[in-house]
Amino acid sequence: MKILLIQTAFIGDVILATSLIESIYKKYPTAKIDFLLRKGNENLLQKHPFLNDVLIWDKKNKYKSLFELIKQVRKTRYDAVLNLQRFGATGLLTAFSKARIKAGFQKNPFSWAFTHKYEHIITTNKNSPHEIERNSKVLESIKINDISKPKLYPSNSDKEKIKEFIQDDFICIAPTSVWFTKQFPSHKWIDFIEKLIANKTNKLPQNFRICLLGAPSDKENCQKIIDEIELNINKLNQNSFDFKVKDKVINLAGKLSLMQSAALMENAKLVLANDSAPLHLASSVDAPVCAIFCSTVPSFGFTPLSETSFIIETEKKLECRPCGLHGFRSCPKGHFECAESIKTEQILEVVKDIL
Repeated sequence: MKILLIQTAFIGDVILATSLIESIYKKYPTAKIDFLLRKGNENLLQKHPFLNDVLIWDKKNKYKSLFELIKQVRKTRYDAVLNLQRFGATGLLTAFSKARIKAGFQKNPFSWAFTHKYEHIITTNKNSPHEIERNSKVLESIKINDISKPKLYPSNSDKEKIKEFIQDDFICIAPTSVWFTKQFPSHKWIDFIEKLIANKTNKLPQNFRICLLGAPSDKENCQKIIDEIELNINKLNQNSFDFKVKDKVINLAGKLSLMQSAALMENAKLVLANDSAPLHLASSVDAPVCAIFCSTVPSFGFTPLSETSFIIETEKKLECRPCGLHGFRSCPKGHFECAESIKTEQILEVVKDIL
């Protein structure tokens, strides 16, 4: 059996889609599974042990690349094309795929040409399904009812790259997000880190460290966090501390690939992340993870899936929350209270329990 999975959205969406790879492999271990994703995300899956091939859609040459992919897919003659995207381009590819089974979501403009179509509904209802449950509906078209957890497989070279950082106890923090209203503010991260490392009553292991993670574009923001912490601690009686901030808090933003970051997370005592891709990266290697939700809410279905996981959100009742599914460049109300009202102590309590 030849199966093509399609998820051309962002990093977090691709990671969550690996749930379907696991389920298909369990049911059909000899199936040839291919995966179509957008250019830039291929590092996640190119060495995946259960995949036959990774197809890449170059969205910078959107239509040229799309029509080349359509020709390639038609030539391969898949038994099933399972499309997790709800937009027209991949719907067109699915419709013209020549696959015997064409499954996807009703919201796709080309769903009329699918052999199997399913609802994909996101609500604020607390009983709403997780995204992997919504995605797994398409597996019914190939007689699979199993729902697996997402999983990534860092290579030996990925693990070798991070060896120097895992000699001592550490936690990872991914402090940034593409969307401002999904991002726990820098000054709140600074307050948390200061209270964690500068409070002697916390009794942290002697060589305990904090690794800040992110893309190359996050390097500057992460460094600003470290510089501000160093400045604040130096204002205190520095003789009372037997450490340097730069030795305790390390900026790894832009220095590790996605899979190397996953390998690092796998060894962490805890990963702290916003409602964004690093949260799902941590879940994919079953790392203990604490997700901080600001403008979005857990009921949307993008919560952590690790065996040990925590969710932190404001304890305030805000009529404006959630203000949207994906987040905004700025708070629509101007106060960003969904993030500002989260207390540092909420995070400290989780970290203390773990450490």
